[in-house]
Amino acid sequence: MERLFIANRGEIAVRVIRSARELGIRTVVAVSEPDEKSHAAQLADEYRLVGPAPATRSYLDQSAVLAAALDSGCDAVHPGYGFLSENAAFAAAVIEAGLTWVGPSPEAIELMGDKARARDAARQAGVPILRGSEGAVGHGEDLIAEGRVIGYPLVVKASAGGGGRGIRLVTAEEDLVATVEVAQAEARAAFGSADVYLERFLGRARHVEVQVLGDGQDAIHLGDRDCSMQRRQQKILEEAPAPALPDAVRQRIRDSSVELARACHYRGLGTVEFLYDPETHEAAFIEMNTRLQVEHPVTEMITGLDLVREQLLVAGEGKLPLAQDEVRFRGHAFEFRLNAEDPSSGFMPSPGTLERLDWPGGPGVRIDSGFVAGSVIAPFYDSLLAKLIVWDASRTEAIARSVRALGEVDVEGVKTTLPLLQALIQRPELRDVEHHSKFLETTPELLGGAA
Repeated sequence: MERLFIANRGEIAVRVIRSARELGIRTVVAVSEPDEKSHAAQLADEYRLVGPAPATRSYLDQSAVLAAALDSGCDAVHPGYGFLSENAAFAAAVIEAGLTWVGPSPEAIELMGDKARARDAARQAGVPILRGSEGAVGHGEDLIAEGRVIGYPLVVKASAGGGGRGIRLVTAEEDLVATVEVAQAEARAAFGSADVYLERFLGRARHVEVQVLGDGQDAIHLGDRDCSMQRRQQKILEEAPAPALPDAVRQRIRDSSVELARACHYRGLGTVEFLYDPETHEAAFIEMNTRLQVEHPVTEMITGLDLVREQLLVAGEGKLPLAQDEVRFRGHAFEFRLNAEDPSSGFMPSPGTLERLDWPGGPGVRIDSGFVAGSVIAPFYDSLLAKLIVWDASRTEAIARSVRALGEVDVEGVKTTLPLLQALIQRPELRDVEHHSKFLETTPELLGGAA
């Protein structure tokens, strides 16, 4: 691999550029018209325009992105996260064009992208799963019977969904048929497939996940994370390792995630996500994300590994760069997603020019951002401004360092979610690991009433 095309923008484009440069790989980054003066465009060796502002006509335009990769003489494509990163058709097109795809095979992406099939694959690999339907559900009496076997409350999930989208809660049998019909219509419109499946609902569960790395034949894990602090299924802060997880549960989800990766001949980085019930100590499979995760830095902080570098090495050399017994874990890390949003106005995006941007420093503090002072946050894309990552020798010390680091952040020109992050890190529920994935919805005062 000599010349890498980065089919993404913002902080993840910057992140990939830096790791590639350390490996001696030249980089070309895709940009839309508003991003021609972005930090990523300035940092890369070159940039290529792929279209106007709307993502559908630029970063999601498969033909334009592939043409730019080929025209710029690149021999590999890194999709980052979001956009085309989990698009099996695009991955296949990249490979058919003779380029290296930095990610899993199109077949693995397609398998894990179908949540019902992924659930069945997980079950066959020995991954614990929640009680639920076997594949997509039907209609009428069969549907009612299936709901009774699973029990209420349950959730209706779009088979092609993911990232918290395409999920509807059903608390009573009389609502099941209508909810499934609505969910099927929504799934068809949003994902192109009306298939949905049923799964038991855990009300106060934590969201934990395992980072895996595979080469298509073998696989290892790089530890676990907790991503329970969410708003409307979107993660706000993450930590590694997952706290207050019984040793037996931790070992089972790690081992079974590796088995799943091996079973689907997984290549590259992937994340196997679980719900964990602290009352029953039950962990159950949610989905597998076939890409680099936003929260990968906390894993890097506790392992000392550069996950993007490992990803590039696997793609370029075709084999795992390290063995399981070479992975070491040390300390505890948090990641805080700082978004350009206004919490007082229902978390509306807050685009604008960053007039001032001061970040904290000191040992164990890292900033991943695609912006610098003077950058313009456009209204067309995700509102992520930066990720603040904090490490220390223990969770208690990492919390104390996080409080200090968050207090030193100074952003002017746009509204941000900084006040929410500062409040969350000092909540006793988080310190005592009593929070769960619905915590913010049950604590609306933290959101200014905008739960």
